[in-house]
Amino acid sequence: MSDWVATAEAMLMKLTRRFQFLLRSICLAGLVCSALVAPIAKAERGSHIMLDEPLPQPAWELPLIANGEGTVTDSTYLGRVTYVDFWASWCGPCRLSLPALNRLSKEFDAADFGVVAISVDYVDEDALDFLKRYPVDYPVAIDKTGNSGRDFAVAGMPSGYLIGRDGLIREVHVGFRKGDEALLREQIQALIADS
Repeated sequence: MSDWVATAEAMLMKLTRRFQFLLRSICLAGLVCSALVAPIAKAERGSHIMLDEPLPQPAWELPLIANGEGTVTDSTYLGRVTYVDFWASWCGPCRLSLPALNRLSKEFDAADFGVVAISVDYVDEDALDFLKRYPVDYPVAIDKTGNSGRDFAVAGMPSGYLIGRDGLIREVHVGFRKGDEALLREQIQALIADS
């Protein structure tokens, strides 16, 4: 009887964690979609969504394919303001965003700010060929399954998530165009100064 109870409790805990994860993903997707259709939070230029209430980022762990070895996780940058950037080799605006993020990463002290790029390409070589044309110095991971993109409710390419030192998502950036770098710089500076 006690084995059955222990098994039932373990299954209940697992279902509870899955439900919490699903609920968080639905909330994040809803905020992104709502902000793109009808701003419910402060939105700059229509694609920069400042969340009224910070959201926890999903748990993730991905292999690095450039500028590092091993894996990078949601906790790698805790204690720093972080920009998590989802991109793809076929993404036109990514030709602007990756170099712009590289410049931003060099402007701030590494103890205060970090960038990690997550390629959603299915083949490492596609991402690596893109990086040869548009090199960056910050860590680049790859998610060939698409799971992390779904978990973050990525709504377009590129999609970036500005995360505070506490690991909470503060802003969502969908797309990238000229002038976005200056806006992002101000938001990073504000988050660094705030903490």
